[in-house]
Amino acid sequence: TTKDKTGIMRCRDGVNGPLQREQELQQGRFVGAVRFYRDGVLERDYRVNEKGNRDGVFREYAPPVVPGGKPVLVAEETARNGRTAGLSRRWHPTGTPKRVAVLDDAEREVAVVEFHADGRLADLRCGDRPVLAPDFDDRTACGFAGEAAVAAYDSKGAVKSRTAYRRGSVIRRELLWASGATRELREQGADGGSEKSFAADGTLRHETQWQSFADKRRVQTLDREFHASGPRVRERRWRVVERDGRNEGELVSDESWYLNGQPKDRTLYASGPTQSLRTVTRFHDNGVKAGEGAWALGQSGNFRDYRTDRPVGTHRSFDTAGKLRAESVYDDNGKLTRERELDADGSVLRDDEVFEDGSRKSSGSKRGVGT
Repeated sequence: TTKDKTGIMRCRDGVNGPLQREQELQQGRFVGAVRFYRDGVLERDYRVNEKGNRDGVFREYAPPVVPGGKPVLVAEETARNGRTAGLSRRWHPTGTPKRVAVLDDAEREVAVVEFHADGRLADLRCGDRPVLAPDFDDRTACGFAGEAAVAAYDSKGAVKSRTAYRRGSVIRRELLWASGATRELREQGADGGSEKSFAADGTLRHETQWQSFADKRRVQTLDREFHASGPRVRERRWRVVERDGRNEGELVSDESWYLNGQPKDRTLYASGPTQSLRTVTRFHDNGVKAGEGAWALGQSGNFRDYRTDRPVGTHRSFDTAGKLRAESVYDDNGKLTRERELDADGSVLRDDEVFEDGSRKSSGSKRGVGT
């Protein structure tokens, strides 16, 4: 029915009913304007190209504020052969700006600013150059004319964040609890940065630090966790190493603490020419060493494989007074070769030589030969 026809096709809800859709025809092909209506009132309009893809300006409308009035423009953006690109704008039904964004040809948002209906700033994400004018002065707000500080608000009108920008980059961002107390604090410099998170009562709960590199890669160097009551309960550290031309983090230490402040365990990592070691020291809650031992780190190809770690050397256990109570000796292949048990006086209770088939041979002890 549309073959070779040119003009506007209109679709209605029943005979002489309200208009639902208008679509332009060119020589029997749907090319050009497309308009959709709700109850006869324009809801959105755009254009399609010969491939049937949106191409050009797209607009969306809200119902009129008063019956019989004009529909209210609430969105306007541009499509290029079906992909949104360039400037995208949205408005609240009252007509005040809601969102302005600029997208690249891959539909990635380069910069975004959002507003509440009362005009207060809701969010800002800067690009690497000013692109939002004249809708928003991102040259000033994003720090291209000198370092700038910007506050963003929640829907109730309270400040939810404070951000400092320098040439489009965030150098400091503070997120706030409803009470106004700091929830998260992030600081970024040329060589690295840090991030801290806080409980609503102001207690520090988590902290991370990282190094930054010219290729924009970020390598974490520190991670700390804190209990709700305040004490530090865990800390991990990494060193930066270069592998295959890339900077990566290599774990150096992993420590934890009891809530009374005494150390709980400490794991140190060391790389050697033939094997890498994980050395673990455990503590009683009175601060006295409870045990120590080392493991050779497992490897599966180029990846760390924790399942294949094997104990090596002498592993020792101590009582709460710090006296040696047990020893286990392992060879370089992780096989147990000897076990000793001692009493509180330091006398040997058991001393077993362990063979590769799991059988044992006991030396003299307080319990007697062969015990």
